[in-house]
Amino acid sequence: MDGLRFAFGTLTVLPARITRWDRDAARAGMLCAPLAGLIVGMCAAAAGGVALFLGAGPLLAAVLTAAVPALLTRGLHLDGLADTADGLGSGKPAEDALRIMKRSDIGPFGVITLLFVLLAQVAALSRLYAEGWAYGTVAAVLSATVARLALTLASREGVPAARPEGLGAIVAATVPVRSAALTTGLVVVVCALAGALFSPYEALRHALAALAALGVSELLLRRCVRRFGGVTGDVFGAVAETAATVAAVALTLG
Repeated sequence: MDGLRFAFGTLTVLPARITRWDRDAARAGMLCAPLAGLIVGMCAAAAGGVALFLGAGPLLAAVLTAAVPALLTRGLHLDGLADTADGLGSGKPAEDALRIMKRSDIGPFGVITLLFVLLAQVAALSRLYAEGWAYGTVAAVLSATVARLALTLASREGVPAARPEGLGAIVAATVPVRSAALTTGLVVVVCALAGALFSPYEALRHALAALAALGVSELLLRRCVRRFGGVTGDVFGAVAETAATVAAVALTLG
């Protein structure tokens, strides 16, 4: 229960009073992160489904579906994505880049990244909703769940924190590699089962979309660790948004 409270209390705005703020609770919370993503994805899919039912069309349904996760996270993941883009794009040494990321304003790299990421999410979801309500619904749930699974992997042992304070320092290197691998395998299997609701081919496509999302987010994670010396809360947000976007886009391919 401490892990669930930690996951929902830090990753969503849903009412969850965090009773423990230590590394043991953080480890359990990061292992429960995909469950928080599942709930966020279901809420996003519900918004899109209601829009389609009312005749709004695939594009508006996609906009609402993309907006709900931002609302349920107070926009923290998107803010982290923008700050990470500014830090990576600054070309400055690690300490200076971290100071740039900590500032409250958003620079040009952050604005451009947010623009194209949100456009990609809306375009992909609109395409999937146009194929059918069920395709868009499963995509919304899958992308949100895989996005939080990427946070589980980013919290694994061997990935250091870039700062001694903040959320990144609390959760960094808390999840055993074996536990992260088992959680990943379980979520990918569930993604395949969701795709199997349509056809065996879709089962493979949904599993590959999840793996592609995790692969790209892992590349970003490694780049940030090399660039900043470790992870921060902003990096976690960037990793989550990257995974969500790649998962949705991958489901439109093939």
